[in-house]
Amino acid sequence: MALYAVAPLRGVEHLVLDDLAAYAQDRGWTVPAGCAVSDAGPLNQAPAVRAGWQKVRAAATGRLVHGVVVPSFPHIAYRPADWDTERSWLLEQGLFVVATVPTELQAGLGPGELRA
Repeated sequence: MALYAVAPLRGVEHLVLDDLAAYAQDRGWTVPAGCAVSDAGPLNQAPAVRAGWQKVRAAATGRLVHGVVVPSFPHIAYRPADWDTERSWLLEQGLFVVATVPTELQAGLGPGELRA
């Protein structure tokens, strides 16, 4: 597994990666050396200009990892067009992605509300 996150400020990346590492460890997933990477800056930065995300892509292309753990999917790509591109690439590589925290995409109507 690769671990990936975007931290808002330099110097705090390890805090997010530590949480992702614990999540992976709880599931018995192995994270190869060099595959816990992060970028600093805003989430809306294009994935193509993020050095850390490019390392994840290289590890996946080299078949070093089979999945990616992120705090939420916007850490990979914030803009819908960027997400479509990255999602297509992830599928082409046969990778799965696990988000460790709930995202806005999971918010919606509950079963009781659907009957109203």
